[in-house]
Amino acid sequence: MLYYMFNKPQGCVTARRDAVHRTVMDYFPAELTDRLHPVGRLDKDTCGLLIITDDGDLDMKIMQPEKHISKTYFFYAVGSISDEKIQLLENGIPMANFTTKNAVFCFGKEYRIRSLEEFIPDEKHEKYMKNPEGPAFSATLTICEGKKHEIKRMLEAVGCKIFYLRRDRIGALSLDPSLKEGEYRQLTPNELKLLKT
Repeated sequence: MLYYMFNKPQGCVTARRDAVHRTVMDYFPAELTDRLHPVGRLDKDTCGLLIITDDGDLDMKIMQPEKHISKTYFFYAVGSISDEKIQLLENGIPMANFTTKNAVFCFGKEYRIRSLEEFIPDEKHEKYMKNPEGPAFSATLTICEGKKHEIKRMLEAVGCKIFYLRRDRIGALSLDPSLKEGEYRQLTPNELKLLKT
C-alpha cells in the first residue's frame, strides 16, 4: 500500500479527474494517478493536508463523520470574535438540516484587513479592500464531522467570513511544515500509525 501526505494548493479540486479544473492528482506522476485516490475532500479554495493513497478502506476508517476523527483548520476571517461567539462555535450551531457537534476554537491574532491582503482571493479582493481598516482575525477550529463547507458555514453563523482556510491536522497527524503547497511525500511508518490509530 502507498500513503502520501499532500499539501493541497488552492485552486485545484479534490478529484481523480475533472474536465474543467486541475485536480489534486495532476500533481502526481502518470504512473501513480490511476492507482491512487484522495481520502476525503477539501474545497477548491481550501489548502492543506490531504492524504493520497491506494488503500480503499482508509476513507471509511478516518473520514466518515460517524468515526468522529478530529480535523483542525487554520483560517483568516473578516469580522470580530467574542466570547459569546466562541461559545456558540464550540457548543454547536443549528444549521439548516443539522446542528454542529462540539468543536475546539483557538484564537490566533487580530488584524486589519489590509494586512492580510495577500491571502484574499482575487474574486473577493475588491469587496474586502473597500474597507481595508476593517477587523479580521486568525484562529484554528477543530471539528469531528466534516460536513460540506462546515467551517465556513459555522463562522458565517456568527457573523464572520472566512477568506483563507487550511487543514493542518487529521486526528494526530499534522501537515509537515516543510512541505510546500503542491508538494507531497510518503508517510513515515510513525505517521501512518498516527493516522490509523
